[in-house]
Amino acid sequence: MPRERLVQEGADHLSNQELLAILLRTGTTSETVLQLAYRLLSEFEGIMMLKEASLEELQAIKGIGQVKAIELLAALELGKRIHTTHQGERYAIKTPEDVTDYVMEEMRFLTQEHFVAIYLNTKNQVLHKKTLFIGSLNASIVHPREVFKEALRRSAASIVCLHNHPSGDPSPSKEDREVTKRLVECGKVLGVEVLDHIIIGDQRYTSLREHGIIP
Repeated sequence: MPRERLVQEGADHLSNQELLAILLRTGTTSETVLQLAYRLLSEFEGIMMLKEASLEELQAIKGIGQVKAIELLAALELGKRIHTTHQGERYAIKTPEDVTDYVMEEMRFLTQEHFVAIYLNTKNQVLHKKTLFIGSLNASIVHPREVFKEALRRSAASIVCLHNHPSGDPSPSKEDREVTKRLVECGKVLGVEVLDHIIIGDQRYTSLREHGIIP
């Protein structure tokens, strides 16, 4: 049984199915909890899609009521937060790799484009990270007012912009380049430097500074 295996061997020795079975606790009259966990994983085609599941989608699975769905969502959200939490000294960003290490696992599986700004102090340490826009990137959606409002509120010295490409291909589009140039110019006026704009793909990224779009 999964609980006994966890006690004897440790949680890292359990499969995704077994870990889910522990969270679900009980099966149904027609299947064991392990069978229910297997069916849940199958419905979402694995753990990566499951982590994006909504309460309604989970409750639509036979054998998962509201209580089980809520507990699953809470466990998944805790996992996300633990993964993106940095203890001790503020996380410092000095290279594009530092940025991707900070956000890759959080952003590479998103099914919509998310535009995120990371606000930095004078030591390039992270003050705040905020998702500002969701949707296809263009100049009308990504408005500098919203990007720099948070920078001024946080007294940020600089920012790093980033967004994901759900296709997994981080190649910059014409719109990506135009938005970047606009943000850089606005940053110069306000005294908040745009250090980079990074496009997140699936385990790949593109730095628009490295491409020469940001001087």
